[in-house]
Amino acid sequence: MRQKLFYSGIALFTAASALAHYFSHSAVLQFITTSIAIVLLAALLGRATENVAHYAGERVGGFLNATFGNAAELIIAIFLVKEGLFDMVKASITGSIIGNLLLVLGLSVLAGGLKFKTQRFNAYLAGHNSSMMMLAVIALFIPAVFLSALDHPRISTLSLIIAGLLIIAYVLWLLFSLVTHKAELSDPTTEHESQEKVWSRTVAFLVLIGATALVALTSEWLVHSVEQVSRSLGWSELFVGAFVIAIVGNAAEHSAAVFMALRNKIGASVEIAVGSSLQISLFVAPTLVFVSLFFGKTMDFVFTPFELASIAVAAFIASSISRDGSTNWFEGVLLVVVYLILGAAFFFI
Repeated sequence: MRQKLFYSGIALFTAASALAHYFSHSAVLQFITTSIAIVLLAALLGRATENVAHYAGERVGGFLNATFGNAAELIIAIFLVKEGLFDMVKASITGSIIGNLLLVLGLSVLAGGLKFKTQRFNAYLAGHNSSMMMLAVIALFIPAVFLSALDHPRISTLSLIIAGLLIIAYVLWLLFSLVTHKAELSDPTTEHESQEKVWSRTVAFLVLIGATALVALTSEWLVHSVEQVSRSLGWSELFVGAFVIAIVGNAAEHSAAVFMALRNKIGASVEIAVGSSLQISLFVAPTLVFVSLFFGKTMDFVFTPFELASIAVAAFIASSISRDGSTNWFEGVLLVVVYLILGAAFFFI
């Protein structure tokens, strides 16, 4: 029954978003229907990825989960880049990072902590994740610090160099975590976990491809309406990108991480939240810099002081809470409170 409602909801809201896009002049209606459609399609994308991961193996499956978990955000961002909305792109990157580190991780820790007094995961992995987040913070700070001393062409060149180095660092991190040190970084709570096989290999891959294509299509519709919606509601591009678009793109990951924590799989929740933030900051954001080259204008890697402060705060508190390899419900409250504080600050900018 739930599955029928889920698939019916996908069909209904995808059709509604198409009708609103092509036949309605209401940007708000277009934005709402398309956002709901993307959330449902992202959930379908996540389920398809889990089924593909069953056949690909545990380590490759984990990488596929992280990659396609960010597919909706990446596709939305590519269309924003195509439209030249660089400020909104960087705001959405900021929102994805702080949303995963504060909201996703916070709700997971809170929900799991209310059911289990203390939850534990691999502290060695948490330490390396913290170091990688510090690398991301440093890489984002450098262009902003040197902005006043460099002209625009040199800032663009510096952005491309930093983007390339971050992608290399991320690829080496995958090699380190999935190959050379996979035993040390594995989490005992997620090892040998049985996964019910729902779809055949062919069906899983076809659904994965189809869901990705539909997310791409609806993401383009979302981008076409987002500027008008932000103007009509009086919201800044910074708030829309950092919170509205980021929450839409992250919806499937939010629910997955919370459900894993409720099953006492907090290690998997941390991997979803922190791993997704690492992929956004070390791979997705740098990739968007190179993608912008194909559209004729390079997006620089210079973030606003508000965005930099938010990312630094999120990385600091998430690192301090997760570094010891154990969590409780109050730590989840702290993370969510920081997220709400940042949300209020972004709203009033």
